[in-house]
Parts: sequence; structure tokens; C-alpha cells
Amino acid sequence: MLTDALEHLVSGIVSHPDDVRVREKQLRRGPMLEVRVNPSDIGKVIGRQGRTASALRTVVDALAGGEQVRVDFVDVDRRGGRHR
Repeated sequence: MLTDALEHLVSGIVSHPDDVRVREKQLRRGPMLEVRVNPSDIGKVIGRQGRTASALRTVVDALAGGEQVRVDFVDVDRRGGRHR
């Protein structure tokens, strides 16, 4: 549910919604949602001074119902897998 909700929110922000991928990973400290977007959209997802990313994390925290969920935003250059 968290994965679908976050993907829906991010898709509404970006210019290339078909490139948005949210993947859940289980880490030792708990679940992590990895958000991958088109490289040209990473600025929109992060926002000025990280405000948009912070707001998205706040929504995920509220939906998680007290469970600690980490959210990472990654831009992927299709040619080589560059991370930011």
C-alpha cells in the first residue's frame, strides 16, 4: 500500500510519470522505499531545500501508522546507473 501511494504521489509531480518506480527493500532497521525517477525530474521530487521530499516522507510516515519507513530518492541515468 505504501509503495502504491508513494508512486501515485510522485507520478503527479514529475514530467515523466511512466519512469517513476518505487521499490520496497527490507533492511535491518526496517523497510525502505526506493524511488527512482527520470534524471530530469529529480529536482522536482526533491524540491527547494528538500521541501517536497520532506513532505513526501511526512505523508509516508503518516500512512505507515507508526512504523519507521525510510524513503530514498534516486535518479538513474539509463546509460549507466548513475546515482545522486
